[in-house]
Amino acid sequence: MADSFEIRIITPDRTFYVGEAEMVEFNTTEGEIGVYKNHIPMTVIIKPGVLTITGQEVKKAALHSGFAEILQDSVTILAEVIEWPEEIDEERAIAARDRAEKRIREHDPKTDIARAETALQRAVARINVIR
Repeated sequence: MADSFEIRIITPDRTFYVGEAEMVEFNTTEGEIGVYKNHIPMTVIIKPGVLTITGQEVKKAALHSGFAEILQDSVTILAEVIEWPEEIDEERAIAARDRAEKRIREHDPKTDIARAETALQRAVARINVIR
């Protein structure tokens, strides 16, 4: 069994999660990262995706954006939005995914493609957490 470390996830609205983990995985602007105890200290920018906390059990959440501070004995995530699977409306997430895909596919010059791609990533993260 791996050594555990403290993980704290804070949003503007609430303390989302505080507990022990053996590993945490999430997406950053530089790619996917997996963190164990004694990881090299760093800060990273979060990209939308699935957050996985591995400890006595595995917990997953849809993590949309924010920053993470990684220290050797703790990880602190400051998230704009993060949701447990039971907080997600699957029909709404599927509709959001379909709208974003349509905007990207249509190539309308008025469409903000970066915004549509981010909306797509968020919707896919929500769907992946539920399923």
